[in-house]
Amino acid sequence: MGSTLNLKAPWEKVKELLKENDHTLTDDDLRYTPGQEDELLGRLQEKMKKDKQAVKEYIESISSNSAKAS
Repeated sequence: MGSTLNLKAPWEKVKELLKENDHTLTDDDLRYTPGQEDELLGRLQEKMKKDKQAVKEYIESISSNSAKAS
């Protein structure tokens, strides 16, 4: 069973905001295809040293706020 991202903004905008907030993230890290959330979350989990749920919540927070999140 996969994790579905609940995005409030287009992925391209969310991706740019994520890169603004964490300059270590690359386009390859943020490669995302709808329906393949687990692959994205797995890459970011390793890169960010957070659990999958924390990464998912962080992405959704960025998406909801469309601004810098902490």
